[in-house]
Amino acid sequence: MPHPLDTFFAPHSIALIGASRDHEKIPGRLLAMLRKNEFPGKIYPINPNYDDIDGLKCFRSIADIGAAIDLAVIIIPARSVPAALQQCADVGVKNAVIISSGFAEEGGESAAMQDEIAALARRTGMRISGPNAEGFYSSVQRVAATFSPAVDVKPGVVPLAATKRRIGIVAQSGGIGFAYFNRAKALGVAVSYVVSAGNESDLGAGEFLDYMVQDASTDVIMLFIEGIRDVDKFLVAAKRAAEMKKPVIVTKVGRSGAGERAAASHTASMAGWSAAYDAVFAKFGFIVSNDLDEAMAIASVLTTSPLPKGDRVAVLTVSGGAGIWGADTASLQGLQVPELSKPIQDEIMTLLPSYGSARNPIDVTAQGVTSGGLQKSIDLLSTSGEVDAILVVLSMSSETRMPFKEDELKPVLRAQHKPVVFYSYTLPSDFARRELAKSGVVLLSGLTHAGTALRRLVDYARFKAAAPADAAVLKERDLSAHLKSSALSEADSKALLRAAGIALPEEMLVTDKSGLDAAIARAGFPLVMKIQSPEIPHKSEVGGVRVNITTKGEVFLAYEALLANVRKARPDAAIQGVLVGPMAKKGVEIIIGTLQDKTFGPMVMVGLGGITTELFRDVVYRPAPVSAGEAVGMLDELKAAPLLHGFRGAPKADVAALAELIAQLSLLAARLRDEVAEIEVNPVLVHPEGRGVTIVDALVVKRN
Repeated sequence: MPHPLDTFFAPHSIALIGASRDHEKIPGRLLAMLRKNEFPGKIYPINPNYDDIDGLKCFRSIADIGAAIDLAVIIIPARSVPAALQQCADVGVKNAVIISSGFAEEGGESAAMQDEIAALARRTGMRISGPNAEGFYSSVQRVAATFSPAVDVKPGVVPLAATKRRIGIVAQSGGIGFAYFNRAKALGVAVSYVVSAGNESDLGAGEFLDYMVQDASTDVIMLFIEGIRDVDKFLVAAKRAAEMKKPVIVTKVGRSGAGERAAASHTASMAGWSAAYDAVFAKFGFIVSNDLDEAMAIASVLTTSPLPKGDRVAVLTVSGGAGIWGADTASLQGLQVPELSKPIQDEIMTLLPSYGSARNPIDVTAQGVTSGGLQKSIDLLSTSGEVDAILVVLSMSSETRMPFKEDELKPVLRAQHKPVVFYSYTLPSDFARRELAKSGVVLLSGLTHAGTALRRLVDYARFKAAAPADAAVLKERDLSAHLKSSALSEADSKALLRAAGIALPEEMLVTDKSGLDAAIARAGFPLVMKIQSPEIPHKSEVGGVRVNITTKGEVFLAYEALLANVRKARPDAAIQGVLVGPMAKKGVEIIIGTLQDKTFGPMVMVGLGGITTELFRDVVYRPAPVSAGEAVGMLDELKAAPLLHGFRGAPKADVAALAELIAQLSLLAARLRDEVAEIEVNPVLVHPEGRGVTIVDALVVKRN
């Protein structure tokens, strides 16, 4: 099925508006790169100052060409761009890339010109990338619509080619996107597309991601993002990638205050809240990396290896110390480096000198390489059920010698039984890279990155796309009556939750002493009493809470004391009364909260609750709504998860009931996204299995 961007990435004809004969300047380099990469279609230079450029007829305007144009690449002064785009639209140009800078990134009138470009795209249907873009590169179609030196073709230089699988690169920074490409070429990793999104007046990272997800020639996707603008398209593409199990490696910048300032000024976008991005990445199984070389290492392993079936790693080396280092690296990533069984050790030892070791790490020694022990150990381990991946640690600096023969190594790797990752502790020679590339090996030169890549593969192999949230777990009721006040107290908040169908303890709001007897009869002893005011969200700070009350006399005394305390601490606060309810039975304290993110909308959070919530910050976020199954996955990510599973002999907690509550609150947050900014229930006491959960306190905050 054709994609709307097929003519963008695979144009049959390109008009270069602002073409130049000067190869030292960007317009001249654009034309040179197109021709050096042997673009197979028609190229039409446009510049009224020339009759021809490099043997190509040059046109005064796009209207003079008289032929269908799939793509216009524009590199002229910013003030002239809107008119040039209108001329393109008038003659039916389908797509445009605006290389020119000087738009929203400058603000003021320049930003208004970018708005004009966006409006033109909406009005005409022409798809526009940029402005302030570095263009794109399409390997399969040989389209180098960029001035980046990374796409330059040097005479007589044969590119390094280790992988058949390809990576597609989408970057909101052109320089970084082509930096990924530069490193991919150095490692021999094949690339399908590189695209620089620029200021995203029309086409954004989400739509480019969507193209890569459906593209059959792209096997792994790399994203470099500052802030997502086309959010809905991005989320649709992310969901599709998760369902297709197509890996997406993402680097998100703008996480720090300083980074956010740079992101805003660089691309005229506000970088979103970091935790929300991480929540979205986690939901769709994106592989997060914060380092360019690390990201490339992960991509290298994904394009050369199958996904592992488990987390057991065999470390194979020619140097004892390097092997121990490799084993440490894997262990520090939480991977297992198990001792091999005696039958396998005995078999490996027949391949090694007596001073070698077959336990794991396996030291074949330099002598073992010469006798074929290294290759035969890989053969044996690749089909063994005792390990799930192999890390080969060796020296590859030689310009003349190879420890492997292509006809022996290539079939083992091509069989794709399990990941086999190659790391050289000496700087690898070009000879070594090229010889190993013939067998499909990408040689890594960072041990930590190699270990991280294995860890990420294990995690990705375990990822399963989340089931959609079930709206039936929350009753469809009109809640408008509970949202009339500008601010809600705990009692108001709980009334809203009850109306939505969320279970809470039996409580009564007492506005006069005469109501205390009925409240006692309803709650029973022991009970808790809390002052209620929409102006006092933190009641304990004003002496507004009494717990574990066991007699009728204590109830009446506590009532007077609570009112006196709050009159003294907050004399101007409007008091609704005192909330009287039963003391909750003991349980694991959990916090559940929701909030509205400026980029992705409603988010749900769960974490270790109670007074230590802000101290430990052990929390996990997801976009709302979530299903109960997805909520269980969130709980498993908590460092405090063992507390829910019977830590140190304690009974297992009712995780199912807790997950159901998380799902209900997430649905409520999604349903009320336009009215409610935050919902917080803290603590939620999680009782032993089968005994449910108790919401102790609740707060709903309306949107301004």
